Amino acid sequence: MKSDNLKLLTVDELWDLHERVIAELAVKIAAEKKALDERLRRLGAAAADRELKPTKRPYPKVLPKYRNPQNAAETWAGRGKQPHWVRALLRSGKKLDDIRIERA
Repeated sequence: MKSDNLKLLTVDELWDLHERVIAELAVKIAAEKKALDERLRRLGAAAADRELKPTKRPYPKVLPKYRNPQNAAETWAGRGKQPHWVRALLRSGKKLDDIRIERA
């Protein structure tokens, strides 16, 4: 509808048009809400079927780089926090190179 046509309408006709537009909008909004609620319900059901917890990426096994001289069973790959025995050796004056595992 052109704006020229709207200018020709009386106040009563414009008000009637306004009420019809509001009624039609209410119907369309209700239908859209119903469709979205249904879609959300289906997505919720699909998500419930799957495990929501993301799977962790498998990391490769890292070979140890450092070995405790007092206890050969204690090793450290050089990742993460330093073990207590590494911190104790570093405090005593040793260096990481002193406890490094030699690779062939």
